[in-house]
Amino acid sequence: MSARNRRLPPGYSWPLTSTDLAESLGPLMTRVTEVRFLTGRDAGSIVLGAAWVPPRPSNYDRGTHPDAVGFRIDVPMVPTPARAPTRTILRTRALPQLHAWMTRALTAGETWHLTGHERLWLLADGHLTHRDETR
Repeated sequence: MSARNRRLPPGYSWPLTSTDLAESLGPLMTRVTEVRFLTGRDAGSIVLGAAWVPPRPSNYDRGTHPDAVGFRIDVPMVPTPARAPTRTILRTRALPQLHAWMTRALTAGETWHLTGHERLWLLADGHLTHRDETR
């Protein structure tokens, strides 16, 4: 058992691997500054998250470090019995949507890039949806 798997609570798994992300995103993976495999509380119906971390220069604090500017991907844990069906849906539907979202983001204007954005994919009863938030 890998060290990564030992960190998960019993009965939970991650539906994706870093290899899944790299295969799906290809060259876009170079724009991902952080991939987090979440081990905290159950994320409910959220099965994948992506965020744009904007530059935040500031005169009063440190702002955002330039190495942190870019995309962050969060992979929440899911109950182990749900891993296989969740993985299939994420690989066939959510990862292509993530690729398209990142591609559009990179060509967006300055206003978009200066604002934090988050996209969450939710899975309920086999139905995948997404929700966008601006921070």
